[in-house]
Amino acid sequence: MSSTKQTENSIPFWQDPSRRAIVYQLATLAVVGFIAYYLFSNTVTNLQRQSIATGFHFLEKEASFEVGESLIRYSAADSYARALLVGILNTIKVAFVGIVLTVVLGTFVGIARLSSNWLVSRMAAAYIEFFQDIPILLQLIFWYAVFYDSLPAPRNALEPFPGMFLCNRGLAFGVPEPHPAYGYVAVAFLAGCLCVYFLRKWARIRQDRTGLAFPVFSTGSAVLLGFPLITWFVFGAPTAMNMPRLSGFNFTGGLTVSPEFTALLLGLVLYTAAFVAEIVRSGIQAVSKGQTEAAMSLGLKPWQTLNLVILPQSLRIIVPPLTSQMLNLTKNSSLAVAIGFPDFVSVANTTINQTGQAIEGVALIMVVYLIFSLVTSAFMNWYNKKIALIER
Repeated sequence: MSSTKQTENSIPFWQDPSRRAIVYQLATLAVVGFIAYYLFSNTVTNLQRQSIATGFHFLEKEASFEVGESLIRYSAADSYARALLVGILNTIKVAFVGIVLTVVLGTFVGIARLSSNWLVSRMAAAYIEFFQDIPILLQLIFWYAVFYDSLPAPRNALEPFPGMFLCNRGLAFGVPEPHPAYGYVAVAFLAGCLCVYFLRKWARIRQDRTGLAFPVFSTGSAVLLGFPLITWFVFGAPTAMNMPRLSGFNFTGGLTVSPEFTALLLGLVLYTAAFVAEIVRSGIQAVSKGQTEAAMSLGLKPWQTLNLVILPQSLRIIVPPLTSQMLNLTKNSSLAVAIGFPDFVSVANTTINQTGQAIEGVALIMVVYLIFSLVTSAFMNWYNKKIALIER
């Protein structure tokens, strides 16, 4: 043992692969650190030479510009930090709603692509080819033009349903007046979701032990609808509505969905869903046909075969590329600046133009989108591990 150590110590480090690897890594780290330091010091020197302020102190200053849409209270008297927060929340709103709708639409089109009905299959294929081949930016501009140019002014707004108005300023509709009961209704809905989760786990364990299926869908639907409805009745069953009304050149009251948001959401969903549909189709086709034949031999109906046999196995193939499409949708939302929707990139660009803090502004954009990507990837990786096959 001691002779072996002596032999290893007697070998020069340039002939020892493990020692050479450490030296190479240290040298690489030193070179990268030197380049980073040179770029940073050179940038700071040039900024100081041109008397350009650096740092993030500008975030505390008054923004002095309005933001068209906001999920929180905001005015031009607020700081740049709050304006950027408004942009972040708008981006999260578009990304979250877009991802949900994209997964639903993409799954539906992907399954329709494999339909035995010739017309349904060809329509799904035509949808995929059409929306994949048109650039996303062109689609956003097209939908914005459709909503802004083809719809009438507020005074001549269309009324598809009583209390709902459609015009070139957006879609205005009534919403319930604020009431304490709605907070309890939301809590009841979350409690119902928790109950359905445990009910589904119990039903799966019960089926594995006894072979008897429990009606989870119908029972879960009753729980999700019943809990909030009972809570609404218990706390007075409020029915007062805040309805939109024409005031001047626009509608006030109710809730208005802007044409910019609608065009952005529609363009992102239709474009990304075409790629998701192909992912779903390939994932389903990757499952062996023997699985379908075995399910049919057990007497399962086609929808049961798809829901209980095919989709659970195909998810392990679908989830990794689906994660990439979710990230693409989130990053493509930055194209909202082309149609005037105040997402984070749009607000950050306005901030850069007013303050001249281009480096800090671009750095904030990079960090925010990096965080979006890391959070989405972390969640999808967790879900992918959860549905992975457990080998014995």
